[in-house]
Parts: sequence; structure tokens; C-alpha cells
Amino acid sequence: MSEDTTNNEENTEAVEASEEAAAPAPAPELKLGTVFGFKKGMTAIFKESGERVPVTVLECKPWVVAQLKTQEKDGYSAVQLGFGKKKQTRASKALVGHSKKTGAENGFQFLREVRTDVTEGCELGTEYSINTLEVGTKVKVTSTSKGRGFSGAMKRHGFAGGPASHGSGFHRRPGSIGMCTFPGRVMPGKKMPGQFGNKNITVRGVEVVAVNKDENIVLLKGSVPGAINGLVTIATQA
Repeated sequence: MSEDTTNNEENTEAVEASEEAAAPAPAPELKLGTVFGFKKGMTAIFKESGERVPVTVLECKPWVVAQLKTQEKDGYSAVQLGFGKKKQTRASKALVGHSKKTGAENGFQFLREVRTDVTEGCELGTEYSINTLEVGTKVKVTSTSKGRGFSGAMKRHGFAGGPASHGSGFHRRPGSIGMCTFPGRVMPGKKMPGQFGNKNITVRGVEVVAVNKDENIVLLKGSVPGAINGLVTIATQA
């Protein structure tokens, strides 16, 4: 091998080494332990063993870091995440000014906070995706249940009701709610008709069945509270 060829190879290696040294280090991946998604419905998949598993499909598109809260300035440490854009006619000046630094012109449609002391890799405008979820882990799912309005005792509490035969006169009523002469009143907490649903529900120990990072899809085993397109919070630290 000639000296010119050896010198050229050494020069090429030196240039590559200098380029690698000059290249900026990749930004650390943001991991907060909480992911937000939207419920899209239910389906079923089959495992390799042939077992059929019912799953809930969640679409977890990337959220954007909208604000960093610190102990010194705000009294607690948290990362505020934003998603979507509001319509111009519905955006207040305060919300527009708050989201201006992240590129959201009319403000975010959703804003949520995650309490954390780890802010490594957190910068305004940084996207936060589903990379923190792993198949097989147990998570805690929180969502708002479906609102069913003012419902009767049978629907709201699962009462059996009275006989369904003719002449009964007691079919879908709650039954007696009073008591003897003393204390002679309805006790607090009695199960009666009233507002049903539209409450914050948390389900623990839900298994992550599949994670599709290309399409931002997460499959959770079993059912998840809430209506279609409802916001769901997935906490990996159950």
C-alpha cells in the first residue's frame, strides 16, 4: 500500500472523528411517568397462544411542553403539557400569551400538569410521546365516566326492584327509605335517585397489551371509563 493511500485513509478517519466530536449530543428523552391519550373504542386481539384479549384503543399523539414550574417560583415542581389548538374566536388573550412561546398561536385546547422533580430534557416546545410505555406493565388509568343524567335507583345503584307480575304495584321503585319513630328521618348516604355518572374514575392495575409508536396507538387490556374521544390519563407509576 502506497504512502498516499495511507495518508488519505488517516485524513478521512480524522475528519470523521472531528465531525462526530462537533455533532451535538442527542437530547435526553423526556420521561414523566404519565401519558395522555384519547379513547377511540374497543376491539379484541389474539395472543400467540390463541387467547382472545379484549382491549381498549387509545390514540396518544405527542403533547408539547408548555410551561416548567419550579419550587422557587411556583412553590412546586411540575411540567405543563399542551395539546391541540383552540379556535381563534374561543381563545382568550391570557391563553394566547401563555402559549405564544411554544408556537401555539391561539392557545392549546388541552392543558395538563404532571408533578415531577425530574426536568432533564424539558424545554418549552419539546414534544412528549408514548415512548415511556412498555408492553406488559401495569398502569393507572383515570378518566371522566359517561354522564347519564338524573337516574332512578335501579339504574344508578343496581337495585333489583319488585315483582314484575300483574297487580304488584312495586316494579322499579327504591322501596322504603324511612325508619321507626326514632330517629324518624332519612339517614345521610341513603341510596336514592340522583345524578349518575360524569365523575372522575380511576382504575388501577390495567395491563399495557401493545404500543404502536409509529401510529401513536396504545392498547390497554379490558375496558376504560369514559366516552369515545374522551381524554384519558395513563400513569405508569400505578
